[in-house]
Amino acid sequence: MLLGAAAFSWGCAGFVAGQNQGTPPPPGSYTISGTISPSAGGNGATVTLSGAGSATTTANSSGAYSFTGLANGTYTVTPGRSGYTFSPANHTATVNGADVTGINFTATAQTNTYSISGTISPTAGGSGATVTLSGAATATTTANSSGAYMFSGLANGSYAVTPSKSGYTYSPTSQNATVNGANVTGINFTATASATYSISGTITPTAGGSGASVALTGAAAANTTTNSSGNYTFSGLANGSYTVTPSNSGYTFTPVNQSVTISSANKTAVNFTATVTSSHTVALSWIASVTTTVTGYNVYRSTTNGSGYVKINSTPVALLNYTDSTVANAITYYYVTTAVDSNGLESSFSNQATAVIP
Repeated sequence: MLLGAAAFSWGCAGFVAGQNQGTPPPPGSYTISGTISPSAGGNGATVTLSGAGSATTTANSSGAYSFTGLANGTYTVTPGRSGYTFSPANHTATVNGADVTGINFTATAQTNTYSISGTISPTAGGSGATVTLSGAATATTTANSSGAYMFSGLANGSYAVTPSKSGYTYSPTSQNATVNGANVTGINFTATASATYSISGTITPTAGGSGASVALTGAAAANTTTNSSGNYTFSGLANGSYTVTPSNSGYTFTPVNQSVTISSANKTAVNFTATVTSSHTVALSWIASVTTTVTGYNVYRSTTNGSGYVKINSTPVALLNYTDSTVANAITYYYVTTAVDSNGLESSFSNQATAVIP
């Protein structure tokens, strides 16, 4: 009897299991819907569904769209249309036993932009040339090593393109370009090397001219050094006004500098004469003061006879002599001294000594 009961119990269990293995009822069928506005951007927009299911639909003339027959789950809705951007870029929508509405987007028309491009040839005049854009927008770019250039991101409108590079002229000097819904190409230029000239001369004698520095200022700036014969040259100069100034330690120059104007011709014989700068000193000496408390002496100098003395030593001079090495040519100097005691008190001026510098 116990065995039969066990068999009966197993049969009941098998019957219940057979009911659970039947086909489940179909899931609920729901929708996700919304509107893309304004209708100019929504009308005809493609709307893509991804996530728990995938589908694609097209918004109607009012920008409305819907996805139907959706099971419960999480989805992503993404609109798209050429020439428009959308805010937000996509929406997440979760279906949970009910339709999901109000998955809306805002469309914004993209502003189409275009480019202006061309080439400057030959490459010697095009490579590295500065190209300036003016008109409906302004910009500056640099032509590449092949002389090619491009301005991008331009709206419709009228522009002017102008190249420039030192030492070159361009044909044409500038070109107009009108952007009207398309890129503009072939805005090309031809570069021609500008005529240039030189300034040259000699500094004599060679003792002061050889290795002298010569500076050019004015329409262009440059520096050069004379050769062993005192000759110098500045080349590659455009028409304009310049100043040439020589320098060499231990020398003065006549003239100090020269003004030179280039007008479509080289300038030669811009010459200078170098003169050795004389270096003079004045050696002073005096008799010791009879005052026993003297600790040193001060030396005073003036260029006015009998007055206007100015002390030229920084600390009292302990010896009975002093050398003044700060004198200039063609000036007469007047000197006096004072004795200084341990308290820093000075005596009256000594008698005056005179030195004439040639």
